[in-house]
Amino acid sequence: MAFIRLPAVAGSFYPADPQTLSADIRRLLADAGSTARAVPKALIAPHAGYIYSGPIAATAYACLRDQGHAISRVVLMGPAHRVSFRGIGISTAQAFRTPLGDIPLDPLASALLAIPGVLALDEAHREEHSLEVHLPFLQTLLDRFTLLPLIAGAAPDALVADVLAAAWGGPETLVVISSDLSHYHDYHTATERDRATSEAIARLDPLSFDHDGACGRTPLGGLLTLARRRGMRIEPLDIRNSGDTAGPRDRVVGYGSWALYDRSPDTSLPQLLLGLARRAIERRLTDRHEPLPIPDRPELHEKGACFVTLRRDGTLRGCIGSPVAWRSLAEDVVDNAARAAFSDPRFPPVGADEMFRVTLSVSLLSAPEPLDFADEADLLSQLRPGVDGLVIEDRGQHALFLPAVWDQLPDPAAFLDHLKTKAGLGARHWSDRFRAQRFTVTEYHEG
Repeated sequence: MAFIRLPAVAGSFYPADPQTLSADIRRLLADAGSTARAVPKALIAPHAGYIYSGPIAATAYACLRDQGHAISRVVLMGPAHRVSFRGIGISTAQAFRTPLGDIPLDPLASALLAIPGVLALDEAHREEHSLEVHLPFLQTLLDRFTLLPLIAGAAPDALVADVLAAAWGGPETLVVISSDLSHYHDYHTATERDRATSEAIARLDPLSFDHDGACGRTPLGGLLTLARRRGMRIEPLDIRNSGDTAGPRDRVVGYGSWALYDRSPDTSLPQLLLGLARRAIERRLTDRHEPLPIPDRPELHEKGACFVTLRRDGTLRGCIGSPVAWRSLAEDVVDNAARAAFSDPRFPPVGADEMFRVTLSVSLLSAPEPLDFADEADLLSQLRPGVDGLVIEDRGQHALFLPAVWDQLPDPAAFLDHLKTKAGLGARHWSDRFRAQRFTVTEYHEG
């Protein structure tokens, strides 16, 4: 039964009154200024009471200023303080509530349960502050977003990295890792220890610090492992401690914030098309119906025809497309991706719990070329196995095979017989009104 995860530390870690909270957040952001030159893919920020760590967290969140429209999904991971367990705990709540309102949970969260070591564990979320304190910052800066909240128990870096990779998404997804640094040393000792931890984080080196250096060592270790794997760039934003903000200097807690940037985005046509296809499906899964923003590339706005194919673990999961160009290529990709996922009559609709195991391909079709032939034998002699896609039509019935079908039907006669059967004409059908057009395909694949 769906429920809402209620705030646990409103009134202690941050104000419970909405107006006071909103004013505090805006003041912290104003004081932080803006240190980012680009939109980060991931942030690392602390999770103590705002009076202590709020200024340092604000230096991270200031990177998102004026980006409220661009980010629609946040993956937020922090360490477990209240419950001891092994693995990564997800919430089954419908939404997380703060004094600023409710944040809907991302339905793709259930897909992560397929990863060994990920478990539904609402108990770990109920009283946990390491995620909650970040939510008002996100609510203030982002227009509308879904949340994927993750609590890290005892877990190896590889598992955390795999979970983050599965939830990574595209430019619409922001990853936030919640962690403080050293705890309860004198000011000088803490400064030295936090400097060493900061240097390790800047090297993307999780093996050079432990939980004494960062209470969020587990989620940090996974992010840094994945960041090294992806060749990411990291930029330090702020390193201070509670002695610099609002506390005494005999026993301080260290805080730091960093921004991580993915490799320069691939703006090639294949990646733009595959990105549009995936976002079209994910948007339907999250019941969002506003139009997808289309990049300003002339090829996307010209007429084009494509097929979008889904495979799950290498097995066909859906395929729908357009045999001729009649609308913009971007519109064709977006519509065919959604129909391949949810309207292919051969398969049930794709579910959120399997989406991270689905890979996509987009096949661009050339303009069809009418074939001139005297009889069936003449048509067969003109076909180019492995190269031609074929469209046939007779008696008002028609069908299409992509060139990929040659892999299963390498003989031209069998290829044509199966295509006639698909059209409902019968394998042995022939008439003087039989028409055929061939085309070629350029295929783009994820991965």
